[in-house]
Amino acid sequence: MTDTDTSPTNGPEKKGWFRRLREGLSRSSSKLSDGITSIFTKRKLDDEALEELEEVLIAGDIGPTTAAKMTAELARTRFGKDVEPEEVRSVLADQAAAILAPVAQPLEPDPAKRPFVVLMVGVNGTGKTTTIGKFAKRWSDRGLSVVLAAGDTFRAAAVEQLKVWGERSNVPVVAKEIGADAAGLAYDALDKARRDDADVLMIDTAGRLQNKDNLMAELQKVVRVIKKLDETAPHATILVLDATTGQNAHSQVEVFKEMVNISGLIVTKLDGSARGGVLVSLAEKYGLPVHAIGVGEGIEDLQPFDAGQFARSLMGLAPEARPENRP
Repeated sequence: MTDTDTSPTNGPEKKGWFRRLREGLSRSSSKLSDGITSIFTKRKLDDEALEELEEVLIAGDIGPTTAAKMTAELARTRFGKDVEPEEVRSVLADQAAAILAPVAQPLEPDPAKRPFVVLMVGVNGTGKTTTIGKFAKRWSDRGLSVVLAAGDTFRAAAVEQLKVWGERSNVPVVAKEIGADAAGLAYDALDKARRDDADVLMIDTAGRLQNKDNLMAELQKVVRVIKKLDETAPHATILVLDATTGQNAHSQVEVFKEMVNISGLIVTKLDGSARGGVLVSLAEKYGLPVHAIGVGEGIEDLQPFDAGQFARSLMGLAPEARPENRP
């Protein structure tokens, strides 16, 4: 995924990804940066300052456990010393990057598994369908053959939205009447993808948590039926999370882990709130790969997750010079 991608929802002016990321995370970074500045202006790193810092990190949705670890590490090297706000933010960015680096793994179809079956799960409203569409467009533009399955069969809007993305990406969409059996649709879609010798099949799913047992039974049936055609599928089961839910994202991970074997995460709407820190606590707790993050509606606003860029943006810092950019 590159900055050269175009989107019908954005104007002709292009912004670099780091700039879009910083702008998207501005609410989160302002909250953390202002909190850190208010604590550490002309002040030593003492117990009281550490306690206040921990509260700022928790308020930034970094989570109590992760916040305690980060402040303890800061104290280990700087306790009793005069510290500047930017120094604290830089140290915290490095710590966040270290936590996030192991989970930063792009989503790439495995050519040895054709079609590479991606099952997208998550509660309604997280951006599952749009995310599927954006990946379909990018992969199709790269020359991969993609099939989409409109598996959220109870939401007409989701089916129509996926059809629009299918037209935009020039890829087929397997859909049935509203209320149709989602597992049967998934079976038909995989059968078509196999017959068409497609590279990728992406399956949208329902996300109605009002009746968790029904949703669990439906998702598990989808997986069982897919395995009748390919016992190794789905090859990726991706949970799409809305960052504006903050720490509620943890409970969504727990719920969907109980339903299906989640292999990775995509986090959307990081521009919608001051809760970007939740990514750090998710990485610390679950260690699930984070494939991509979204900071807007445009196709270029969903990009592979870069731990260093994200951590520095979260703390309101400029991008770090990379070797290839140095004179």
